[in-house]
Amino acid sequence: MSRNRVASVLVATTMVALATPALASASPIWEPCKDVATGWEPTDDRRTECAMVTVPVDYARPDGRKIDIAVSRQKATGHARRRGVVLLNPGGPGQSGIHQPRWITDSEAAGIGADHDLIGFDPRGVGYSADVSCPSLPGDDAEPPVSLPDKEKARFVFERDAKMNQRCVAADPEFVRNLTTENVARDMDRIREALGESKIGFYGVSWGTALGAAYRSEFDSRVDRMLLDSVMSPTLDVGAMDDAMIAAGEVTVREFTGWITRYDAIYHFGDRQPAVLEALMKLRDELTEHPRTVNGETVDGETVKGYLAGPRRDWANAAKALAALRDGGVPTAKPTSERGRGFGWNAHPNGYNTFQQTAILCNASVGPRDFETIWQRRLDRIREYPAVASPGIWNGRCAGWPLPVQPWNFTKGTSPLQLVGHTYEPVTPIGWALAMRERIGGALLTVEDDHHGSLSSLPCVSKAVEFFSTGKTSDGSCPGAPIPPPSSR
Repeated sequence: MSRNRVASVLVATTMVALATPALASASPIWEPCKDVATGWEPTDDRRTECAMVTVPVDYARPDGRKIDIAVSRQKATGHARRRGVVLLNPGGPGQSGIHQPRWITDSEAAGIGADHDLIGFDPRGVGYSADVSCPSLPGDDAEPPVSLPDKEKARFVFERDAKMNQRCVAADPEFVRNLTTENVARDMDRIREALGESKIGFYGVSWGTALGAAYRSEFDSRVDRMLLDSVMSPTLDVGAMDDAMIAAGEVTVREFTGWITRYDAIYHFGDRQPAVLEALMKLRDELTEHPRTVNGETVDGETVKGYLAGPRRDWANAAKALAALRDGGVPTAKPTSERGRGFGWNAHPNGYNTFQQTAILCNASVGPRDFETIWQRRLDRIREYPAVASPGIWNGRCAGWPLPVQPWNFTKGTSPLQLVGHTYEPVTPIGWALAMRERIGGALLTVEDDHHGSLSSLPCVSKAVEFFSTGKTSDGSCPGAPIPPPSSR
């Protein structure tokens, strides 16, 4: 769920084309993706098939304006025991899903495709599915004057983003208003109809878990089996997202500094966790006050913060980098963190659309939108979580958003549901999975790692394969990948 601001998202050329797409037939016309989709990998020897499915922009006006949703398919490899289809979504929002069948086939989760057709799709407003954009103007990425106080710098950014959000919505208000998680779920049901299936399976990650919850809430009887990995909160508030993610990051900093104490002979920060944390906070503060340039690179307090709450798989690399900063050097590796023109198959998608993400989130977020409340929430967050000391990345996303809020309203169902949470993960904290289970039901499998959506890369994914084949759920736990020791980096 990252906050990448990509200037190339803001392109207006597709807006006119949205109004009059070519209508797709009721039954999809499947063709090899590499033959019809611009930019498709030409070596796709699995012959992934692609088709378009037509849906209404506004489901309250089903006979009104239409768009086409791009769908991909890999047929079940075990044809004799095929039992249905599984739709796939990798998260976002704003992320393409058209390549998901190939990625699942190349993962530890490939067994799902033995008895199911794997179905990918680009959600409305992304990639080949009516990629939504708006015109960029000078000043969209303007930075506040350095002479301003911190609060006025934040106000500058808030007002800049509010103007851009309002302009983006005004470019096509009907389409943007209908960029909702619920409408993407309704598009999924149109895909189900086009495939001729009475029920579908679904495997969603991150925001894809909210999408699955929305589909199951409205179409429970049409769900075969549903698995949701790295689960979102059942109530969307972009400010609360920041609160929970930064709280998880604060815990990670303390666990990381505890890990460093075990290797004091290597890193020399101290053999007690409080001393290590104090040393790193002192290093951060010193570089904040006195940034330095080494070998042409500037290092400052933000450089230190970039390493403090990283994933466990990078702890050895991060500790080495922090030791280099302490000793006056420059890290050899950077910290880890988690669009062309055209329309339909002629689009040149980059796999991600920041404005579609903004629309999906801001159309549903119930949090405050005024600057003063957001600023105070930022101050409270920095004070409450001093190690991470982050103002948050989502809280101001909906600045000036002019459309009414359409909150998520997920409900319980009876169809088979497997939730997957990750004990130490900061992107979708484990508490969200617990809250979602309380809201919609299902079993909760806990993975002992901090890697967002990692199930498909772990041996534990055998439980997911079994679930889709037999319907058996799990409330147990399974290990994640081990933390690499310093000697392995």
